[in-house]
Amino acid sequence: MIPLGDSTRRPVNFPFVTLAIIAVNAFVFVLELLRGDAFILRWSLVPAHIWTGHGVTTIFTSMFLHAGWEHIIGNMVFFWAFAPEMEDVMGPLRFLLFYLLGGLVATLAQVTVSPDSTVPSLGASGAIAAAMGAFVTTYPRDRIRTVLFLGFFVRVAYVPAILLIGLWFLTQLFSGVGALAQVQTGGGVAYMAHIGGFVYGTLTGRLFEPSRRRRLQQLK
Repeated sequence: MIPLGDSTRRPVNFPFVTLAIIAVNAFVFVLELLRGDAFILRWSLVPAHIWTGHGVTTIFTSMFLHAGWEHIIGNMVFFWAFAPEMEDVMGPLRFLLFYLLGGLVATLAQVTVSPDSTVPSLGASGAIAAAMGAFVTTYPRDRIRTVLFLGFFVRVAYVPAILLIGLWFLTQLFSGVGALAQVQTGGGVAYMAHIGGFVYGTLTGRLFEPSRRRRLQQLK
């Protein structure tokens, strides 16, 4: 399933921060292509290094790196599907803070469950998962325009956010449990970062909304 965007509503305000985040990720990816593996290894996060107090800045920098074209395109498609509405409801500065903290929490979740790993970790998936978590608690009934792959057939359907994001989270949860049961010596998907970011988003997303909006919600 590939989400394309919210078909129920459109943002009132232009998503400047969302587009800026996409632009920064794209710019950093170009640097990766130009400077190669040395650049990627320099700014990626290695859990074992964090526990020894080294490379602390990579907790932040790693969330703007990607492992390849498929990785960055997939992440940015998911981000664009849910982020503009969350920026609209939170406001640009609150959304930026929410996003960066989401990436931080996601990264720390991954570091916590794999403290001895020397495999570089990178990607915006954890912060994007936070945006998805906030979206499903804010607009659970919105219908998401989604590309569905049914064997050899491809169709576009309108899937409720709670179903689409809920299925995505369950996939991450089961995959994450399976990954924890294995000793991984190679690279892979940072499922715990996805789970940590998503949980952070569901628990704190509404707190980043302006207080006036929260009061109006309570009166409904």
